[in-house]
Amino acid sequence: QVQLVESGGGLVQAGGSLRLSCVASGRAFRRYTVGWFRQAPGEDREFVATINWSDTSIYYADSVKGRFTIFRDNAKNAVFLQMNSLKPEDTAIYYCAARDATIATHESLYNYWGQGTQVTVSS
Repeated sequence: QVQLVESGGGLVQAGGSLRLSCVASGRAFRRYTVGWFRQAPGEDREFVATINWSDTSIYYADSVKGRFTIFRDNAKNAVFLQMNSLKPEDTAIYYCAARDATIATHESLYNYWGQGTQVTVSS
C-alpha cells in the first residue's frame, strides 16, 4: 500500500513559479512510476507529467512542456513538480498518483492517489 500526500500549492501571479511535492509512505515507492494530474473547475482531470522510478522515462503534456519539470528524490520518497511561467489556465487542483509499472498518461492506469493541492494563478 502506498499513501501519497501533496503539498506546495497556493496563489501566485501569472508568470510566477511554484514547486509541488508528493511524499509517499512505503519503501516500495522508489520503484513506482509517478504521475501528476490536474483538474480545473468543471473540467475532467487531465494528465500533466510522469516519471518512472529511474528517471529514464519522463513525459509531459504539451500544455506544460518547457514550463514544468518533474523530478524525484527516491531517498526522500518524494516526487516534485517545478512549475514556472505559470498561466491562469494552470489553475486547478493538482494530484500525484503512483503505479507499479512503466509511465502512463491515463489516470485509470494509476493505482494510488493523493488528496490534491490547489494551485491558483491570478492574471
